[in-house]
Formats: sequence, structure tokens, C-alpha cells
Amino acid sequence: MDFWRKYKSYFLKLIFLAIFNALALWSLIVGIATEGWILVALTVLVMVLINYIYLSDKVYPLRYIIPGTFFMIILVVYPIFYTIYISTTNYGTGNMLDKEQVINQLEGRTFLPEDTREYNFTAFKSDDEFKLLFEDPETGDVMLGDTIDNSIEDISADDDRLIDSTGDGEIDEINGYERLEQQELIQNLGRLENLRIDYGDNELRMKDLNNFALYRQRYEYIEEEDKIIDLRDGYEFTPVMGHFYNEEIGRLSPGYRTYVGLRNYRRLLTDQRILQPFFRVFVWTFAWAILSVGTTFVLGLLLALILDDPKLKFRKFYRTILIVPYAMPAFISVLIWRGLFNPEVGVINQMLDSLPFLSALPFMHSIFWTRAALVFINLWLGFPYMLLITLGALQSIDENLYEAAKIDGASIWQKFRYITLPLLLITVAPLLIASFAFNFNNFNIIYLFNEGRPAIAGAQTPAGGTDILISYTYRLSFETGRGADFGLASAVTLVIFLITATITWFNFRFTGALEEVKENE
Repeated sequence: MDFWRKYKSYFLKLIFLAIFNALALWSLIVGIATEGWILVALTVLVMVLINYIYLSDKVYPLRYIIPGTFFMIILVVYPIFYTIYISTTNYGTGNMLDKEQVINQLEGRTFLPEDTREYNFTAFKSDDEFKLLFEDPETGDVMLGDTIDNSIEDISADDDRLIDSTGDGEIDEINGYERLEQQELIQNLGRLENLRIDYGDNELRMKDLNNFALYRQRYEYIEEEDKIIDLRDGYEFTPVMGHFYNEEIGRLSPGYRTYVGLRNYRRLLTDQRILQPFFRVFVWTFAWAILSVGTTFVLGLLLALILDDPKLKFRKFYRTILIVPYAMPAFISVLIWRGLFNPEVGVINQMLDSLPFLSALPFMHSIFWTRAALVFINLWLGFPYMLLITLGALQSIDENLYEAAKIDGASIWQKFRYITLPLLLITVAPLLIASFAFNFNNFNIIYLFNEGRPAIAGAQTPAGGTDILISYTYRLSFETGRGADFGLASAVTLVIFLITATITWFNFRFTGALEEVKENE
């Protein structure tokens, strides 16, 4: 027992290193097999570094720093740099693959020449594999195709492997493979249509239920000249911005990922179809974040001031009830409110219709009223958080300050303005800044309530009147009808990141929140 206590940490360290090194070696094997030399180099570097840190006492403190640093790099630093990289590429629908993969796809395409040769065929099946017996209708030559090794061979009509068990002159079996009748042939049609059998420079493919034909390769890549040749029509395609392009024909699909520099940023700043809605969304995003923080803070502070009164009865009960919205999952609350604000069957409009001099409001259809509904919903979701932090901050204010102010004849408003609010902001200002940053990117409530709609009139991109920058980015990337555009989305994401970081820095720098917090510690 004493031995285990003495060497427990040593054995646990060895077990950790054994598991880590096993995973690292597996990564090395994968990297070498796929020729991912960057992965190999990084794996070797990390492997040597980790083993040195945990086996050498000279760098003992690093053992406690490395895990946090590792997760910070993986979860924070890497996503930032990867997003920067993607923003300088054309990565998106139609440009998902790398250049080598696209070349392989294009060279795998075939066409049916006008002078092609056709062969009658009979299919034989055993388990999930096929053998195909081909006959040239002009010469009577017979060939046997094997789908296991993708081979074909010339055979004679009286080959011993061809068995006519019924004596009707038709082959019924080939080495245990049984002949497929017409109905069985149709049942296996999907797999037969996908069969490819190499035959010289061509390949045999199924043309119809009775024939296979020789198909030829459509495109060929000339590595020395870095271009694609259309072997059927003779056109040449050269690489242009992630596609093989010909001025007469256009570009071939799919395209490949490639570096495009600042093109995505130029699109964002110069393309009026993106820029005009972007500016409107940008303004609303600021208004949304300010309204969200302002309304929740004011209501939370008002309720905190009421609940901070020791003379109030049932304070604990009220506190419990008021934090219920905070305890419920936000996405459930938003969906419930979406139903309540439904313009046709929602409870809120039904109540408004039942009251004199009032009528139903066009929630979901009017930009103004949808925004108003969103601010109200976010107020419902956010005020409990502000209530909790302001209530805690109020209880930390020294009561002697209020006693001194009372002696000096200060009114309730003066106590609040010159004592409560300044001291409260010292504590909650950083939290208000964090709340502003959160609401600036509060995708869930915007998208769950009405998907950023209603649409902005005249916008040529999928931009809604309630979209904020993050939801506009999402819709710009996935709802344009052209598929995903991750390059542009990454560029907009970085712009949002810079805006949020600038706002946060500005608030911390010019409000002096951090310095005041430090002075009060």
C-alpha cells in the first residue's frame, strides 16, 4: 500500500504517456499513408514536447500550463486562424474538393462514342458478386468479365467454366455463379449500371438491359501544361479561380478550393447586393444589442431595488418566481413565445382583438412589430440574469453611505444617482459589456423566432428586417440558392469579430471598468 502511494503519480504519468504516444503513432501512420507531411511534422513536434515535459523535472511547472494551453489552442486559437484562412479561399458549394480530387473526378468521366462497339451480355451472380458473359454480335467472340478484380478475358464458346445444366443451349452457371433471369436482372439493375470494367483504354458499361458498350474517357489532365483536354470535343480548360475554364464553353464542375486573397472582403465592401442589406443589418444589430442590454438591465435593477427592501414580505417567493424564465432553456421559451405571437392564432392577438379600441398586430409580417416582439422576448429571457447580478451588487454596498446621505438630507433619487448607480456600475459594467457582446451575436432568438424575417423590401440577398449580423451571415451563406459559401461567411464572421472586439475594448478602455474593479478589490 505504501509502495502504491509513493509511486501512484509515476504510474499514472506512464499510463497517460503510453496512451498519448499510441494515439500519436496512429496519427503518424495516417499522416504518412496520406502524405500529410504537415500533420506528421506537427505530431512529431508535439509528441517530443509532451514526452520531454512530463519526463523531465527541469520543466516541471509546464506540466500544469500545457493542458490549458493545449485546449486554448484547439478551441480558440485554431478556429480563429482557420476562419482567417477560409475567408481567403473560395471554399463552398461547388468548391469543396482539392484540385487533385477534382482532376480525378473529371478524368473518371466517360462518354459514348458514335462508333462504339456493343456487346450482348448475360449476368451471373453469387452472393453479392457478378460475372458477365459478353458476346460480340458481329463476330461471335465471347469474353468473360469478373467484377471482383475488374478483369476481362477472351474465352471460347466451349470453355469448361461455362455450364449448360438444362441442355437448352444457354449457359446457366459459371463457376458457381448462377444466371440472372430477366426479373432478377431488373432487381439488380442499380448495381449493374454502376459496374465499370476496364477494356484497354476504354471501359465497358451497361447501356441498356441487353447490351454493354465501350465508353471512352472524356477528360484528360496534362500535368506539364496544367490544363484539362476534352477528348470528345477538343476543348482546352485552364485553371481560373478554382475552376477549369474555357472562354467558349465556360467552366467545368466541380471546382476546387483555392486561395482568392481578399476577394471575399471586396465582395462584402463593393457588391451592392450584399453591402446595402449589410448596412441595414449592421445598424439594427447595434440597436438590438443596446435595447437588449438596456431593457433587461433597467427591469432587473428595478426589481432588485424592490427585492432589496428588507420590509418586503415574501421576498424569497418573489425571487424564486422571477428567476423562472432564466431557469428554462431559452430555445424552448422562444418557440413558446413564437406561438403566442402568431399573427393568426396566437393568444396575444386574440387578446388584443377582444379589447375595445384595439386590434391584432402584424407580428411576423411587419418589421417594426416583429422587432418589438423580439425585444420583449429577450427582456423576458434576460431580466432574471440582470436581477441576480444587480441584487448581489446592491447587497455589497455599505449601508453607512446611505446613512450619511440621509443625514445630509439626500432624497431617494439622489441616493440612487450618486451612491447606488455609480457603485453598482463598478461591479456590473464588465457584465453589461459581456451581455452586449452576447446579444450582438445572439443567433438563437433571432433565428428561432422568425428566421430573421420579414424580408427587407428590394433586397437581392436573403436579408431580413430582424436579421442581425450573425444570422445574416448564416442566411447569406446557406440561403442564396447557390449553396454554401463558407469563404464569404468566414469573411463576414471576422468582420463581426473585429467589431465586437473593438466595442469591448472601447468600453473597457474608456469606461475604466477594469481599473475601477481592480481598485475596489
